[in-house]
Amino acid sequence: MQNLLVTGGCGFIGANFIRLLFSNTDFDGRIVNVDKLTYAGNPENLTDIEDIYRDRYFFVMADICDPEAIADVFAKYKIDTVCNFAAESHVDRSIVEPDAFIKTNIHGTFILLETAREHRDQLILFHHVSTDEVYGSLGAEGYFTEDTPYKPNSPYSASKASSDHLVRAYSKTYGLPVTISNCSNNYGPYQFPEKLIPLMILNALEEKSLPVYGKGRNIRDWLYVTDHCKAVWRIMQSGRRGETYNIGGRCERANLDTVNMICDLLDDMQPRPDQRSRRELISFVKDRPGHDFRYAIDCSKLENELGWIPEESFESGLRKTIQWYLDNKEWVERVKSGDYLAWVKQHYEHI
Repeated sequence: MQNLLVTGGCGFIGANFIRLLFSNTDFDGRIVNVDKLTYAGNPENLTDIEDIYRDRYFFVMADICDPEAIADVFAKYKIDTVCNFAAESHVDRSIVEPDAFIKTNIHGTFILLETAREHRDQLILFHHVSTDEVYGSLGAEGYFTEDTPYKPNSPYSASKASSDHLVRAYSKTYGLPVTISNCSNNYGPYQFPEKLIPLMILNALEEKSLPVYGKGRNIRDWLYVTDHCKAVWRIMQSGRRGETYNIGGRCERANLDTVNMICDLLDDMQPRPDQRSRRELISFVKDRPGHDFRYAIDCSKLENELGWIPEESFESGLRKTIQWYLDNKEWVERVKSGDYLAWVKQHYEHI
């Protein structure tokens, strides 16, 4: 794996993955980061990487739905490995504007697979990053396994399920060397503020309402982003080709309990001037359509076959996440205001 294409590398998980690889002594190859730079893709997440690794890190602004652009990248950089993070990923947005999810998550994955197939003689691996939401919703008991039937309940999860099936089909039909990972909810540094944990952190710091869907009893399994990235890299290195691996954090929490923990940690780390609890900022709002009740992943296949286990507890990961947002207020302000788009133009005049 000397010429690795990372799609969506300016996004939350992709940027953390690239950071991990450059801090990882067993990776000495080149990374080509292809990102369309939608609202959640921010090259500022990797400016230090670009400065330090000028001969090993290359950024290309391109859409994975553009076959000519992707073909050019494969040819120019002699791509031998693909890690596909590129995706529209917010459930609420998919309910309002599903067309972007169909285009990027399904057609974009198809373009990547077709291009990889055309370069199959040099291809070592195509790894596809997906979500546990393809499995649908769990009741109070049980866990998603790699054999759980797909039953997506939102346009987002349906588009990701479709892309998973395409990757698997290219493996079976064309013999493409692939692996797939389905992960639980990620959190950590560089996450766009629309997602639950950064939204609650930032709203709480600004004394804004903390909106919780329904009664807050929907349950999610939380996975610290660095643990996720380490799992992906382990799968890429040692996973069996053609296989799917579920990645979970073993950190099930009801949404209300998660918001309460955020409030309590913030009260400890940066108390309000009047010393009052931030829990009083919590408000309950109408539940969203098709809101899955519970996600929980059985990641024993990954643990038993490849020896991966999550390193962060929910409290330790959440504390690190809160501290990152406290330490990076300028990044937060640029992202929230949209000023990072001006930053992009300033730093990438050739785009």
